[in-house]
Amino acid sequence: MADTMIRRHVTSAILLGASGIAALLLAIPFVGYLLGPLLRPSPQAWRDVGAASSFRTGETVGVTFSDPFTVAWSGNETKAKAWLRKVGDTEFVAFSVHCTHLGCPVTWKPEAGIFLCPCHGGVFDARGKVAGGPPPRPLWQHRTRIRKGRVEIATRRLPVVETAG
Repeated sequence: MADTMIRRHVTSAILLGASGIAALLLAIPFVGYLLGPLLRPSPQAWRDVGAASSFRTGETVGVTFSDPFTVAWSGNETKAKAWLRKVGDTEFVAFSVHCTHLGCPVTWKPEAGIFLCPCHGGVFDARGKVAGGPPPRPLWQHRTRIRKGRVEIATRRLPVVETAG
């Protein structure tokens, strides 16, 4: 009787251990799939948006560039947009066109000096900081540089909506 009880416990322990190992082996790829995008840095590509001399200091203009994150199966090149301002002879600042509330496109209102989101009334000042409405954070900014007299914007996948963390 004691031998039977010992065999049952040993068999149960072996089956429980094997089941745990199998569950762990199945969970590793699943967890990797879910957490991979968070741990992998977003790729970045520099895109030319025009000659530095063609922009006037203090003026904010919309610039268009080819989106480096177009999916290959779509069969065509998509265009992306940013708001670009020349703030000095060799200094530029570029803002995402997407509101940080729900991703709606913001428009620049030069007469008021604000970016305005038409969807839910989000307002950003000329520096991209939240001035009113529901956006949880300032407009995303792209890095800029000048190469061979041309302005380039560092594009990357930007989170559109602030996530709770």
